[in-house]
Amino acid sequence: MKLNYRLSLAILLALSIATNGGFAQVKPKPATSPRSKPIPAKNQLSANALPVDPAVIIGKLPNGLTYYIRKNVQPKNRADLYLVNKAGSVLETDEQQGLAHFTEHMAFNGTRDFPKNELVNYLQKSGIKFGADLNAYTSFDETVYQLPLPTDSVKIFEKGFDILSNWAGMVSFDTDEINSERGVVLEEERLRGKNAQERMSKLTFPVLLNNSRYAVRLPIGKEEILKNFKPETIKSFYHDWYRPDLQAVIAVGDFDPKRVEQLIKANFSELKNPAGEKPRTKYNIPPSVGTAVKIVTDKEQPYTLVQIIVKHPGSAVKTQGAYLNAIRNILFNNMLSSRLGELTQKADPPLLYAGASYGDFLGNLNAFTTVAVAKPGELEKAVKAAVAETERARKFGFTQTELDRAKLSVMTGIESAWKEKDKTESVNFVNEYQANFLKGEAIPGIDYEYDFYKKNIGQIKLSEINALAGKFISDQNRDVILEAPEKEKDKLPNEATLLSWISEASKNISAYVDNVSNKPLLEKIPTGTKVVAEQKDAAIGTTTLTFGNGVKAILKPTDFKNDQILINSFSFGGTSLVTDADYISASLAANVINSSGIADIDEIKLDKMLTGKNVGVSPFINETTQGVNGSASPKDFETALQLVYLYYTQPRKDNDIWQSTLTQIKSSLVNRGLDPNSVFQDTIAAVISNHNYRRMAMTPEKLATANLDKAYSFYRDRFADASATTFVITGSFAIEKIKPLLEQYLGGLPATNSHQTYKNLGIHAPAGQITKTVYKGIGDKGTVQLIFSGDYVYNEANNIQLDALGEVLQIKLIERLREKESGVYSPGVRVAYSKIPLSRYSISVYFGCAPANVDKLITATMEEIAKIKQNGAEQTDIQKFVAEDKRSTEVQLKENGFWAGHLSQTAMYQENPDAVLDHNKNLDQVTVATTKETANKYLSGDNLIKFILLPEKK
Repeated sequence: MKLNYRLSLAILLALSIATNGGFAQVKPKPATSPRSKPIPAKNQLSANALPVDPAVIIGKLPNGLTYYIRKNVQPKNRADLYLVNKAGSVLETDEQQGLAHFTEHMAFNGTRDFPKNELVNYLQKSGIKFGADLNAYTSFDETVYQLPLPTDSVKIFEKGFDILSNWAGMVSFDTDEINSERGVVLEEERLRGKNAQERMSKLTFPVLLNNSRYAVRLPIGKEEILKNFKPETIKSFYHDWYRPDLQAVIAVGDFDPKRVEQLIKANFSELKNPAGEKPRTKYNIPPSVGTAVKIVTDKEQPYTLVQIIVKHPGSAVKTQGAYLNAIRNILFNNMLSSRLGELTQKADPPLLYAGASYGDFLGNLNAFTTVAVAKPGELEKAVKAAVAETERARKFGFTQTELDRAKLSVMTGIESAWKEKDKTESVNFVNEYQANFLKGEAIPGIDYEYDFYKKNIGQIKLSEINALAGKFISDQNRDVILEAPEKEKDKLPNEATLLSWISEASKNISAYVDNVSNKPLLEKIPTGTKVVAEQKDAAIGTTTLTFGNGVKAILKPTDFKNDQILINSFSFGGTSLVTDADYISASLAANVINSSGIADIDEIKLDKMLTGKNVGVSPFINETTQGVNGSASPKDFETALQLVYLYYTQPRKDNDIWQSTLTQIKSSLVNRGLDPNSVFQDTIAAVISNHNYRRMAMTPEKLATANLDKAYSFYRDRFADASATTFVITGSFAIEKIKPLLEQYLGGLPATNSHQTYKNLGIHAPAGQITKTVYKGIGDKGTVQLIFSGDYVYNEANNIQLDALGEVLQIKLIERLREKESGVYSPGVRVAYSKIPLSRYSISVYFGCAPANVDKLITATMEEIAKIKQNGAEQTDIQKFVAEDKRSTEVQLKENGFWAGHLSQTAMYQENPDAVLDHNKNLDQVTVATTKETANKYLSGDNLIKFILLPEKK
C-alpha cells in the first residue's frame, strides 16, 4: 500500500507541477464521443459548460454512491475496477492521525466476506499480483483502491465487485490483525522516511501549506498514535467517512456495461450512510501576505535546491472558457520549459537543473513554481539564472515563432491521443473519472477535445500568453524554500540576501532571441541498397529483410497501437572493446552525442526543427552492444529513419555539451557521499564486480581521464560499420509500404564488414560467502540485500524455473517478513539471467527494516529459503505464480514494447523467437519437485553476498 503525499518530496513537487503542462486540467485521454455538436463561437466560450463524454455511463445509487462505467477493449479481456473515497488524512481527528492510511491497510487484512488474508490469497490465485496490480493509496483528501481483473473469467470478474463493496463498508478491523499491521505501517514510514527529505519536509511543510490543516495531517500520521491507538478509534474513522455518499466505483474494461451496472447495484445498494453523518469539510490553504522564506539543511542532503512557489486560487475546469485558459497555460509552460532547458546546454551551465511552470498544487490551489538546483558553491548564480528566465518572459514575453511551435507541439500531442482513442489503456479513463468525482473536472471525451483544440487554438494570441507571466509571478502568497547540505550551512545566504538575489535577477536582461535553422534535416538522401533476402515467420507474424549492405531488419506489423512505430537496433562491440584508460571517455560518448544534435545542427535547433513531429531517436552504447532506440508515428517514420541515418553517419561533436556534461557529473560527485543510499549502492556495485574499474563509482580522478576527441572517435568507430546490425521494427505499418524507405536509409548505412564482436571482460560477482556492512546515515533505518549468483545455462526451461522460484520466494517472504514478523513493508526478490557476455544468473533479496531487526530478518529469510530447498514450493504458491505469469504474458503479447524487446533479445542470443507462443503451456513444467531442485541449485548459499546498511555508529 502506498501513500500519496503530493508534496512528499519538495523537488518532486515542483517537477510534478512542471509535468502538468501537457493537457493537465482536462486530460485529453482517448475517449469516444460523436462530434455532432458544433463548438460555439469564441465570445460564447466562457459561459458554456463542457459536455460529458456519452461513452461513459454515470449513475448514482439511492444511497448516494456514484458510479462510472465505460467499455474499453485495451487491454483485451481485462478491466480496471477502482473504489474512490473522499476520505483522506485531512479528515482525521487529533487521535486518528495516520489512521486514514492505516484503514487502507486493514482493507487487505480482513473483511466480512474475506476474513484475514483470504482476499489477497484469492486474488493471487486468480493471477493478480499483490503490490503491482492489487494496490491502493492514501492522500490528504482521498483514498483509492485499484483492482485490475481478467474478464474472460466471469466468476473472478464478478467477484471483484464483491471485493470492492467489502472495502467500501465491510472491513473487519480484527484486533489481532490491527496489532500485526502496526509494524508493517511503521516499516512503510521507515522505508519512505527517516531520511534527509523527510526531516526537511517537516520544517518546510508548515510554510508551504501555511499552517493549514494539510500541514498537520500528513498521511503517515504520528508514530505514537500508530503504535498505541485503540481499535475503536480506527473503526470510528471508517464509520464516519467510508460511506456511500462519499464513494465512487469506477469500472473500465472489456465487458458488458449493462451487466456491470447490475453488479454495482447488486453489491453496493445495501451500503448505508451513518445516522447523523458528519459534514465532509472542504479544507483550504489560506493565502499569506508577502513572501515567506524557509532555509533548511540536513547532514544527508546531497544538493542545494531553491523553490519559489507563488500560490493562486484554483478551480476545476468545467467550462469552455476555463478549458481555453487551460490550453493557454499549457502553451505557456511549453515555451518556458524550452527556454529553461537551454540553460543546461551551455559549456558552463549556471545551474544543474531549472524548471518553471504553472499547475495544480493542493488545497484547491494552483501554483507557479520555479526550481533551481545549484552547482556546489554557485547558489546565487543558479537562483538568478532561473529567475531571470521567468522575468525575461514577464518583461519581454515570448516570440510569435515560439508560440507557433508550441501550438504545433500541443496539436501533435492531442492528435496522437485522438488517433489512439480506441487503443487507450483503461487506466487512463479511470484517472479522468477519478478527477471528475474528486474535483469536478470535466470529462468531455477526446473527440470533443480534439475538435475544440482544432477550432480554438488558432485564436489564442501571443499577447494573451505574454500576459500570463505577469499574472503568475508575484511577491504575494509566495514561498521561497532553500534546502542544502548541512556542511554548507555557513555559506548559505540569509533570508534578505536570498530575496535580494531574486529581485536582482530581472536586471540587465534582454529579450529572448529565437535562433532556428532553415536547413533540411538531411541534405543528401542516401542511395541505399535493395533487399537481397527475405524470410517470413508466420507463427509470430514477422518478416526479416536483409539489405545489400548486410543490415537486417526484423519487421512485426501490429494493430496494438494506431500511431506508434518502435525502432531498435543493435550490433556487437560496445565499451568492451576499449581499454580501461579510455573507458570513461567511451562510456560518455553516446549520451554526449545524443545531446549534441546532428551534423551541423545543434540540439536546441534540432528540437525546434522537430517540433510537430511525433518522433524520437537516441543512440546508445553499452558494454557489449551499440545501436539506436526510437519511436515515431507512421507519418513521421521517414524522419525517424533520417535521424537513425544521421546518428550513424554524421554525429555532431559539441564541446559546449561535453563541458556541460562534465560539469554536471563533477557537481553530482561533490556531495554524493552524504547520501547513505548512494554510498550503499556504490559499495554493492564495487563488491559484485570484484572491484573492477568499470563498475566502481565515478570519482573526480576518473572523470579527469575523459577526453572529447577520444569519446567522439570511439562513437564514430562503433557506428562506422552497420553490416552486422539488426534492426527490430514493430508497430503500425505495412511492410511493402515502408520497404522502399528501409532500403534507402537502413540499406544506405555504412558497411565495412569488419566482423567485430564484444569481448568478455569476465566481470561478475565473486565466488564464496561475503558479508559487507556499511555504516552510513543518521536515521533509524537499515537496508539488507542478499545476492546469490553463479554460472547458468540460459534456456527457456531454466528461465521459467528460475522465475517461478523468484515468485515463490517473494510470496513466502511477504508472508513471513511482513505478515508474520511485521518487520518489513515490502520485501523484494529480483531474478536476473543473461547469456551475453557470459551466461550468469543472480537472485537478489532486499528489504528495509529497523536496524535492530536486521539479523533476525536475515535469519527468517534464510529459513524460508531452507524450507523451499527441503520441501519444494507449496502447490498453492506455484498456482499463484502460474496464474500471474499467464495473465501478464497474455497482456504482453499485445504490446509493441514487449515484441521490440523480445525480438531484439532472441536475435542477439540466437534463440527461437517462436518459443514465446509456448510459454504459457510450458509453465506446467513447474512442480513442487522442480522448485526444490531449482532452489538447491541456485540458492545453495555457496556464492552468497550479504550487504547491510546500518546507521553510523555513535
